[in-house]
Amino acid sequence: MARYKRRPTNLDLLPGLFDDTAVADSSQKQNVASVERPEVKPERKPRQQPLSEGPRFINAPSPYDSLRPDNLQAPQPPADADNLTPLATLPAIKTMKFISFGSGSSGNCSYLGSEHGGILIDAGVDSSYVVTTLRNNGIDMRDVGGIILTHDHGDHVRYAYSLLRANRHLRLYCTPKTLNGILRRHSISRRIKDYHQPIFKEFPFHLGPFSITPFEVSHDGTDNVGFFIEGSNQTMAIATDMGYVTPRADFYLRQANHMMIEANYDMKMLLNGTYPEYLKARIMGRSGHMDNVATAQYLAEIYNPALRSIFLCHLSHDNNTPEIALQTITSALTEAGVNVTPLTGAHLADDSTVQLSALPRFEATAAIILR
Repeated sequence: MARYKRRPTNLDLLPGLFDDTAVADSSQKQNVASVERPEVKPERKPRQQPLSEGPRFINAPSPYDSLRPDNLQAPQPPADADNLTPLATLPAIKTMKFISFGSGSSGNCSYLGSEHGGILIDAGVDSSYVVTTLRNNGIDMRDVGGIILTHDHGDHVRYAYSLLRANRHLRLYCTPKTLNGILRRHSISRRIKDYHQPIFKEFPFHLGPFSITPFEVSHDGTDNVGFFIEGSNQTMAIATDMGYVTPRADFYLRQANHMMIEANYDMKMLLNGTYPEYLKARIMGRSGHMDNVATAQYLAEIYNPALRSIFLCHLSHDNNTPEIALQTITSALTEAGVNVTPLTGAHLADDSTVQLSALPRFEATAAIILR
């Protein structure tokens, strides 16, 4: 049974929080009703060290005093202001290198980097496979600055903690809500919070050689985002797991030189497939996934000559094939007057064509050079 302390019968006898605060205007003191209160001085043990002065102590000098209006002064630029380098300046990038380690509901993870370092996008593929593939392509994990997460579904976060634990320099970049979703949905060590670096939609942040802006996408995860990644002279947009193209996703996708976008399912295969009706409805919903036709129509609408490469991601194993997805998107772009060529090998073509690729579900791609 819970016990409660007896409250004093006369609450006026208790000292107030601001009893010792000096009143600036002496005329106000005369208007305050005086109440006889006994002086209460609880015994306190003497401290070995004097208390440091700071804003938490009444009448003590505060380091914020200089910010008060009567003390404000116009800031003076440093003497060598002309020699300062803006924080927004990014290192010059000759080429970007892109690797997909797997794409689909079995696991999603990819790498984007340059000669100045790189990043991992999602962490749903076995960590040892990721590290080995990077090493085989001449990339050391010590040159990877962190992991950026699109959302909290298992096929995107399953191996995040094992990567972080084995590479203590890494940080996990996701929104606070996404981190909470990971802890709520998955059996994962809560120590993952020690590696968390919070990010927020529409607020750019720097990671390695890139400036990265998270943006809103529509999916049934927790606080889903896409990413607009800027180098010094190239941009890439990541838009996976989305039921439709949101206005903010559209804003960034139109600016991309390179794009990873979802083409999850073929409508006929899904409708005639073995999935239960509730799952079909979820996939086709506005918080589900995009089908080939919707992706094709959108790409044909927004194409511009600055777009150099398109990577189709998150293809369904049961309701899509790379051949169907590529044919659907190629037909729509060709009808819009776009010259499309398949991406084969590790280098983009030097002509004005846009190169199209469907990322494999289980295997890693070659290290593709983006220019």
